[in-house]
Amino acid sequence: MNRLTGGGRRLTSLGLAVVLTALAATGTAAAAAAHPAPASDIPASDIPAFDTPTSDTPVTEVVAAGSEVSWQPCGDGVLCGSLPVPADWSTPWRGERISLGLGKLPARHQPARQGTLLVNLGGPGPVVAYLPMIRDRLAALTEWFDVVVFDPRGIGASSGVTCPSRPPSPQLAAWPPRDAKAYNAMAEANRRYAADCEAAIGSLTGKLNSWQVAHDMDALRVALGERGLRYFGSSYGTVHGQAYARLFGRNVARMYLDSVLDHTERDRYDWLEPMAETLERRLHDFARWCGQTATCALHGQDALAVWDRVLAAAERAPIPAPGSGSAATVSIIVHRAGAWVESATRWPTLATALAEAAAGDASRFVPRGLEPDPADLSRFAFCADFPDGGDYAEVRRIEDRMRERVAPRLGWLRASVLVGQLFCGGLPRVGEYAPRRVRATGLPPVLLVSGRADTTTPLRHAERVGAQLPRSRVLPVDGSHALYVSGNACVRDHVHRYLTTGVLPLPGAHCPA
Repeated sequence: MNRLTGGGRRLTSLGLAVVLTALAATGTAAAAAAHPAPASDIPASDIPAFDTPTSDTPVTEVVAAGSEVSWQPCGDGVLCGSLPVPADWSTPWRGERISLGLGKLPARHQPARQGTLLVNLGGPGPVVAYLPMIRDRLAALTEWFDVVVFDPRGIGASSGVTCPSRPPSPQLAAWPPRDAKAYNAMAEANRRYAADCEAAIGSLTGKLNSWQVAHDMDALRVALGERGLRYFGSSYGTVHGQAYARLFGRNVARMYLDSVLDHTERDRYDWLEPMAETLERRLHDFARWCGQTATCALHGQDALAVWDRVLAAAERAPIPAPGSGSAATVSIIVHRAGAWVESATRWPTLATALAEAAAGDASRFVPRGLEPDPADLSRFAFCADFPDGGDYAEVRRIEDRMRERVAPRLGWLRASVLVGQLFCGGLPRVGEYAPRRVRATGLPPVLLVSGRADTTTPLRHAERVGAQLPRSRVLPVDGSHALYVSGNACVRDHVHRYLTTGVLPLPGAHCPA
């Protein structure tokens, strides 16, 4: 799946790829030690993991008061640094330590700076290496803050691990599977991938979940000399934000969550349905646009009927794609269409691709030089937070229910990819931190922003999480994903006001596209 454009890639590197697509398209540590962080307040019995992590030791005792980050220039006005942390926060005094890789955009006027803003743009994937590329989209924040980004543990600059083989791709699988045997073949491919990675992962085995990352974030708070954490999490970074709110709510000064992925809903169908419904709605929005737009390649036709014919043809046999030297399977078509349908700027491409595929040439659906999923630990991290919970029968049950209730044409694909073997099945069930409600103590009001057209982190996810955060506000936007870095002026105004003053948007406020 292509890192910048493939719909399936977003399920692996859930936020950063979308951020980059949007860009292409558009005190002291000692003082902090005087205010020790509370120990994690989730009891061991509430963490359903094979390797149950707990932490009874305040992070401030592990991160010594003198553990300031040493910053060095690393090009394009960016500073780079690192911080050693335990590989396992449940036994912080024993075992190996890893290094968290950091990137920093210093505040423009240091005497006037309000502190540090910790930024996590999602994935889970590397961002430090991309900071020069995205610095212009974060530069406004340096009027008030040192902006610090970090790579999640085991990825990129944070003791990053590269597996000897790449993970199997749902987009390239023989999919949709016709029976349990075909479905389980993907799980077996995942098992082989995990076995190949076992030695490379080493001490980080079972230590990649958001419980561990939240402790890393509090260690960064201490080392950066902050009494309270100011946090900007986008896409998968909102999962880390929810974990931090649960574990260290008293240590939050401000928290802005952009494009929220719900890590509180345990029911698989209820978690997936908002994604499926939004994706299906965007397909209907596309069809309506075609009916109203003379330049649409399907203008004058029933675009949904054309879609149905193309998918039916691909189910009978892959549609020839002579321009690519290959053929388009159902999997390739729905993944590609899922990526295009979300953004109205890609609707002309989708219309042309469907018109040509209906005529027997699906070349536009088959990307050239398709990049496989990264050979890093992104999938292990995602599947630790959202562990596989279904066999073939469970996935078919969810898929059938989606087709019947909300998403008969396209949205149902979320079931097969995000539940079960096509993504997490076959990976080792260790170090899991499954979804659970946020019961934060001492948490200040949080600002959550989500796009009505976002098919991967839908608005209903933000509303569900926001309902668990007292005095917080959900700001709906007539847009898609990664709304701050995409440059939405209305969103930026609200975010700047909130981060600098704590003032939330008024009830009922929303932002246009």
